[in-house]
Amino acid sequence: MKMIEEKIHVETSFSSLIKKNEELCGDKVAIRYCDQFCILVLADGLGSGVKANILSTLTSTIICEMMAEGATLQEAVDTITATLPQCQERGIAYSTFTIVQIYYDGMAHLIEFDNPAAVIMRRGMCIELPRTTRVIGQRRIRESSFQVEPNDFIVVFSDGIIHAGVGTFLNFGWDHADVEKHLTEYCRSTDPAREVTRILLACVNDLYQGQPGDDSTVATAKIVPATEARVMVGPPEHPEDDRKVVGRLLSATGKKICCGGTTSNIVSRITGKEIQIENLLSLTSDVPPMAYIEGLDLVTEGVLTLQKANEYLHECAQSPQFYEQFLLTKQEDGAILLTKMFLQDCTKIVFMVGRSDNPAHRQLAYSTISLRAKIRMIERMAENLKKLGKIVQIELY
Repeated sequence: MKMIEEKIHVETSFSSLIKKNEELCGDKVAIRYCDQFCILVLADGLGSGVKANILSTLTSTIICEMMAEGATLQEAVDTITATLPQCQERGIAYSTFTIVQIYYDGMAHLIEFDNPAAVIMRRGMCIELPRTTRVIGQRRIRESSFQVEPNDFIVVFSDGIIHAGVGTFLNFGWDHADVEKHLTEYCRSTDPAREVTRILLACVNDLYQGQPGDDSTVATAKIVPATEARVMVGPPEHPEDDRKVVGRLLSATGKKICCGGTTSNIVSRITGKEIQIENLLSLTSDVPPMAYIEGLDLVTEGVLTLQKANEYLHECAQSPQFYEQFLLTKQEDGAILLTKMFLQDCTKIVFMVGRSDNPAHRQLAYSTISLRAKIRMIERMAENLKKLGKIVQIELY
């Protein structure tokens, strides 16, 4: 497959309100970050509760996974049609859906089937997209292809959003124009995707007076500039590759990070820049001290710092509340700064992992820090970073 130039990255967020008296949400969002594009699918199952949850989960998962593996829209919808036929009593589909596929060169495709039209915001204004209609498997699909720009928002939602307030604050609920007006009034181009999701869903919850009359889901994709951070971990297997790997580290378009004492010595030798160690008297953390090398954004100890950073990443991936609180922490050590750089300053992270048996580890007879363990730890970090919407690449040297 021909690689495309990565000009942009996609930051995603979604959240739901569950219909009152139900335990499961009838809407489902699936997101995949692939090598060339990001795909987001919002499905709304017929009815509510367990049945709707199963239907929307099947729909979103099948479409997302098939298109992520290279299937066409026609193939994905044909599969959905065969798997989830129309309800014979009502003559309507078992699940509606919206698909947002955004390539990292900036081309985006929007596909909608019976969900409310997506809102696209650019420079504080909602823009109208020309949409074409075609029939696939007896389903009338609306499509649009367009070029995105940094700080664009693509906001998709289920019909519970535009039903908010029916019979209470509003006679007929919100209409689409009301949703657009609310988003343009309260959202800023500097807001992250999760804030746009929160702003819209909070208003919907207020209109429902905390008792949602329908499952209500918002999913937001924000376009951000692509920034590739590179992290050098451990010495290369062959010393003659030292200069090549350090050169690749220094050519990063984003953050340049070095982890490990032996590794930082290699960088210092190749660049001719002195290593400056953090003041040990000021340490209050159980994380080893940081160092400074001119031209690099962060220099840390190796395995212990990476392990601690991975714990933070795991918690952030599991808990949005922990994520928010972590970004606000005033503490500073190598693991915290490394994690914050990954979360805030990087859209793609390239780990450049040296395969040499680190001489510093040979001195620890009891050490379990093997090359295999180090690579596995980096792989676990990559898994958590991908859950947080990052693109991750591991290179072995």
